[in-house]
Amino acid sequence: MTLVAGVDSSTQSCKVVIRDAATGTLVRSGRAAHPDGTEVDPAAWWGALLTAFADAGGFEGVEAVSIGGQQHGMVVLDAEGRVIRDALLWNDTRSAQAARDLIDEVGADEYARRTGVVPVASFTATKLRWLRDAEPEHAARVAAVALPHDWLTWRLRGFGPEGESALGPVLDELTTDRSDASGTAYWGSGGYDRDLLVRALGHDAILPRVLGPGEAAGRTPDGILVGPGAGDNAAAALGLDAASGDVVVSIGTSGTVFAVTDAPVADASGTVAGFADATGRYLPLIATLNAARVLDATARLLAVDHAELGRLALEAGPGASGAVLVPYFEGERTPNLPGATASLTGLTLANTTRPAVARAAIEGMLCGLADGLDAVRGQGVAAERVLLIGGAAQNPAVRRIAAQVFDVPVVVPAPGEYVADGAARQAAWVLSGERPGWPVEIAEEVAPDTRPEIRHQYAERARSAAGAAGA
Repeated sequence: MTLVAGVDSSTQSCKVVIRDAATGTLVRSGRAAHPDGTEVDPAAWWGALLTAFADAGGFEGVEAVSIGGQQHGMVVLDAEGRVIRDALLWNDTRSAQAARDLIDEVGADEYARRTGVVPVASFTATKLRWLRDAEPEHAARVAAVALPHDWLTWRLRGFGPEGESALGPVLDELTTDRSDASGTAYWGSGGYDRDLLVRALGHDAILPRVLGPGEAAGRTPDGILVGPGAGDNAAAALGLDAASGDVVVSIGTSGTVFAVTDAPVADASGTVAGFADATGRYLPLIATLNAARVLDATARLLAVDHAELGRLALEAGPGASGAVLVPYFEGERTPNLPGATASLTGLTLANTTRPAVARAAIEGMLCGLADGLDAVRGQGVAAERVLLIGGAAQNPAVRRIAAQVFDVPVVVPAPGEYVADGAARQAAWVLSGERPGWPVEIAEEVAPDTRPEIRHQYAERARSAAGAAGA
């Protein structure tokens, strides 16, 4: 049996799956936790990757490996290959003003034309501008810029600082893929846009070489073939084998809505990011900062677990008797309101109940994602079904309410590590030269039961929240 490994180095943890390259059958798996926070020492990711592989039984028998990782995170290296400061993650919003500054200087239309995206606090370019302005002594030392999966792939291949790696600090050996490069705001269809990089950082720097979908990055010191890797959403789309007409709604730490398309998207409003995918096509995407943690917070408030939260929510009818939660607990990216806060409104003596609050939390989370689906459709993307994934998708109440919020069939794939699975598919692709056709198991298909009143009342309260936040 030929084995391949896929890695998901996400915000919260590192997951490893080891699969049969021919059939996709799961052979073994492992995981390790990542530190909390919006800035992290990348060494913690490297340690977690090694721990997760150990938990999965090690590299024995593995012939190829690829890494999917959280997008946008800023890993800055000096000339000796050392990390200059803790990496700023995608959900660190301190660079919101830097994003506004870059847009003022270049123009939203021009950014969309050149890169397919308009800067927001999440993107790497805005974090580099923040570094230039807030920590100029650190910015001046930057010799290379990488994203989380780029840096981990480099380390896995044996590169790194002297004394910590087998092959030393060869910065020119940094590699990436189209999907992760497309989330930097300094890469477009013509490759890296050096002017935009210099505008952000203040000077030029080494950037990872962008590999094609089936192109190898190299090998580990032990001879294991290493794939190009991918951003987490692109890896998930590959893991789900998403096709035209599929819109993936992922409810994790962040919420994402994305689809695979043949043509690129350039949305000058900045709502839809025109990312690339892991197969040579494109991945128009919206992201929300507030997703599954909305349910975490509400469950804590009501002193229940997630199963009980769902049971309570189904005791209330659609629309939660007028109670609406606009869940901007950590600011928001879509809409772009980094300074916003959450609001629970429409309360009366009659509807101030635990079921109504539970229902309002699930509806609010899903309505934000449904707004994202509308935005993606507004860019010409067809939506024939929603593929609902992420831990929250396993809650029966979330599934049922999703069918009332969305207006297309909701399909729930079986629980799985789809980012890691996509990376494993990519590893098999690099090893064999052909994209594998592994099957995807479906757990449930939910017919639409659309209740327009849910989104109507949410839209009214979301507009009010946006106005209060200064949108």
